[in-house]
Amino acid sequence: MNTRPDQPLRLGTRRSKLAMSQSGHVADAVRALTGRPVELVEITTYGDVSREHLAQIGGTGVFVTALRDALLRGEVDFAVHSLKDLPTTQPDDLVIAAMPQREDARDALVARDGLTFEQLPDGARIGTGSPRRTAQLNHLARSLGKRIETVPIRGNVDTRIGFVRDGELDAVVLAAAGLNRIGRGDEATDLLSVDSILPAPGQGALAVECPASSTDLIAALSRLDDPHTRAAVTAERSLLAALEAGCSAPVGAFADLLADGRIVNEMRLRGVVGTLDGSTLVQLSTTGPVPQSYDEAMALGRELADEMLAKGAAGLMGERSL
Repeated sequence: MNTRPDQPLRLGTRRSKLAMSQSGHVADAVRALTGRPVELVEITTYGDVSREHLAQIGGTGVFVTALRDALLRGEVDFAVHSLKDLPTTQPDDLVIAAMPQREDARDALVARDGLTFEQLPDGARIGTGSPRRTAQLNHLARSLGKRIETVPIRGNVDTRIGFVRDGELDAVVLAAAGLNRIGRGDEATDLLSVDSILPAPGQGALAVECPASSTDLIAALSRLDDPHTRAAVTAERSLLAALEAGCSAPVGAFADLLADGRIVNEMRLRGVVGTLDGSTLVQLSTTGPVPQSYDEAMALGRELADEMLAKGAAGLMGERSL
């Protein structure tokens, strides 16, 4: 870590508009906390340059390896990741020093003519690069008595929404958090309830990571941490790890905090695994006290994963092709 107080802290970030935006928000917060200047260092990852679908290039991790390598080489002092891009196993020599308060975790529909999902015509073409979304969108369509065609797509927000603007697709599905962070949340024509579509584990949350040896920086960054966000996403990622699934498998998970009046006293964790055509879903939930430690949050995720496996989840996760 740079130790001179006038020397800028170097924040490693992907080059995309979304990554730059969310890294910029973190940089502002770190400047306010520490009084230190912060400079963004743009790093290109394999996931940014490959045009293959995520499931084919390894899914989780393709956006973070280059950032982590830069951290370990001392080229940057800390890095900001979308938490859902991080593999569930954490390297010993790196620490997630902070998980700031989570943005909206829901998926957002951007459809032509301002349509909601229920208003889409039968046979509507919906773009998504996510097997998780594909499985649940098909299931939701079936429950409404309609048929949709999911079309695999890649690209940044502009590219994806462009498919709708150009008339190639009737709609695309994106993370609401991403749209909000780049100031385009009003372009969503429908926010898909977590009661219908469970998000990716950790969706909407950020991870601020630095070398385990940077104790002073870890202490400073930890002031950005939101304990409720950390408890929720730790449980979600524990479920994902216990199901032995990367982001190329159709797994959704969401933990929300249940309040009795104004006191938050319970956390509900929901998980789903499904076939890509939406014909079969295993969806279960468990509720318990808000985890007070990393181990308690991990245990909650493993417990629900065990129940899902007992209900046949493992057989559904074998279907990973797009």
